[in-house]
This record gives sequence, structure tokens and C-alpha cells, in this order.
Amino acid sequence: MDRKVNSPMRTRLFTAPIAAAAIVALALPAPAIAAPEADLTMLVGSFEGIDFGDDAGEFARDGECDDLRFAGEGMTDTPLLAEDMYHDASDCRAAFDANKITLSPMFMRLSGAAEIVWGDDSGEFSRDGECDDMRFEGPGMTFTPLIAEDIGRDASDCRTAFQKGKITWRVGPVGRLDQEPAAFS
Repeated sequence: MDRKVNSPMRTRLFTAPIAAAAIVALALPAPAIAAPEADLTMLVGSFEGIDFGDDAGEFARDGECDDLRFAGEGMTDTPLLAEDMYHDASDCRAAFDANKITLSPMFMRLSGAAEIVWGDDSGEFSRDGECDDMRFEGPGMTFTPLIAEDIGRDASDCRTAFQKGKITWRVGPVGRLDQEPAAFS
């Protein structure tokens, strides 16, 4: 299935396979672990709390997972778009249940078992005092459009905002990327 990149916003979106994010995450220092490594493996393997979302995506129900939060052989070979996050539930759940995909380490948040994989400061807008990583939400976020290529690439700003309580881990879809960001008071 071919995807045409025909808008300026789409040209800024993450277009490489999510495996690249997983490779980056593996190259980072190991997260702080509150449980022994064997317990962490058990927690990850039995994790039931994944919100797969809905089937509202353009490429939903085509037999391939199109959600960039996942990685593995059950993924599509076409470019992954941020707008498909949470919008290919049936395909992604089926691939996950068949052990053909896993949740990327960049999107894991195991309460009490591991820290967030923050990433690095290699993003174009890192170290500007605003978190540019769409995995988070809150008044410490940038008011510019969030793009998938910034996931895990604004670690210092996001970690600082998180520690100050200005952002939280996002639960659910990012929303449409062509809409104005929400204003925080």
C-alpha cells in the first residue's frame, strides 16, 4: 500500500521504521529499575494495559500494524505517521497477541518498575525550556506542532518539566497534528 506524502506537515513526520527508535533506546543507558531484571521481564511480558485505540486510521484493518508505538515483523513496511498512533487497534492488537510486535521501549511506562526512557538532546528544539516530545502533555509543552521525529530527542527539557510537575505522561492519542495546540493556563 503506497502512502503519498503530499503536505508540508507530513514531510516533517517520522518516516523511518520505528525500529530506529528502538535501536536508539537500546543505545541509551539502562533505565533505573526498582525490581530485579527477571521481575521486569515478567512485567513487560504480561503487560495488559496497552491502549490500542480505535480503527479510525486510513490504513486500519489491512493486516499490518501502522502505529509507530510498536516494532516488529507485524508492522507495515510503509512510512509510519504520527497521525496513525492509536488508530489501528485491530491490526496492532492481533499482531501483539501473536507476538509479532512489541511496544517500543520509547513508549513503555511501567509504573514502579522502570523510569521513562528519556532519550537524548539531539532534536532541533532541544534545550529551549519547552518539552517537544509528544509522549507528554501539560503546560511545560511547546505550543508548536508536535512531530514524531522529536520523540526521545528533547530529554533535558522534558525531564526537567516532568520533575517540576509541568508535564505528565500522555495517556491516549496525540490528536490531529493540523489543529492548533491546546492552550494551558
